[in-house]
Amino acid sequence: MAEVTLVEAARLAVLQEMRRDKRVWVLGEDVARGGLFGQYRGFLEEFGDQRVVSTPISESTIMGAGLGAALVGTRPIIEMRIFDFVMCAMDELVNQIAKIRYMFGGQARPAVVVRMPHGIWRNSAAQHSQTLESWFTHIPGVVVAVPSTPADTAGLLVSAIRSDDPVLFFDPKNLFPMKGEVPVEIAPLPFGRARLAREGRDLTIVTWSAITPAVEEAAATLAGRGISAQVLDLRTLWPWDEDAVCRSVARTSRLLVVHEAVTTGGFGAEVVARVTERLGPGALRGVARLGQPRVPVPFAPPLEDALKPDAAKVVAAAEALLRG
Repeated sequence: MAEVTLVEAARLAVLQEMRRDKRVWVLGEDVARGGLFGQYRGFLEEFGDQRVVSTPISESTIMGAGLGAALVGTRPIIEMRIFDFVMCAMDELVNQIAKIRYMFGGQARPAVVVRMPHGIWRNSAAQHSQTLESWFTHIPGVVVAVPSTPADTAGLLVSAIRSDDPVLFFDPKNLFPMKGEVPVEIAPLPFGRARLAREGRDLTIVTWSAITPAVEEAAATLAGRGISAQVLDLRTLWPWDEDAVCRSVARTSRLLVVHEAVTTGGFGAEVVARVTERLGPGALRGVARLGQPRVPVPFAPPLEDALKPDAAKVVAAAEALLRG
């Protein structure tokens, strides 16, 4: 095991897979220079400009070229640089990558990984801080990965690169400096299995991606106040671990879903709906969601802090749920 940052864990996972499989390559803006966050540092020197391809600033071209390359047998990693830019390539992603296997009766294999660093990033404002993963869970044909630790980032990225299905990989850019242990040989981490971040009996808190450390901090604070919260980090939103969540809520009877995304239409609503459908409303003594209000992310740090969920807000939401 080695202790590395989250962004380095991702770099090591891609490095391992490019050494293992010559079909794997990466394309996107600035990747030959190491990437915006250093996630491809040293790749050009090792793999050359045929496997590390810096592209023009045209997201639709990048996405379309990645799909075309996958259809002739390679396994491209499509780097979107920052999530918000994927909006310029939605037709290629939603109408082509997600549907092409179905449209061609399984004869086409869109084995692509689309990396999209997402979420609030200090002073990045409304066009560089969005958290819209719920959009993509609605699209049949794609896997949606939302890791929150270095180890999970590495393991899920290895699985994504080896997958024959297209994987949308939401890197939590605000957690890139986070450190954690990662195996020297990174094994693939299965999709659809939640991580039990903390045991608890009084309520279940479900979360994912960049807000997870704040939720774990809140759970520790709650424990100091005599409240035992079980924390589940979903790790992937499609597929997602309904069984683990339902088992936990069946025991605690209270569910709080916390995500960085806007609460309205967020994936938390899907979690609440499915748990209610499976367990029945009588099994639940309390349900709540916590996310951002439905406003653009501001540039000013005090305003950014005011809308973003944090540990204190999670504690307050959990205590309110228990009081109710």
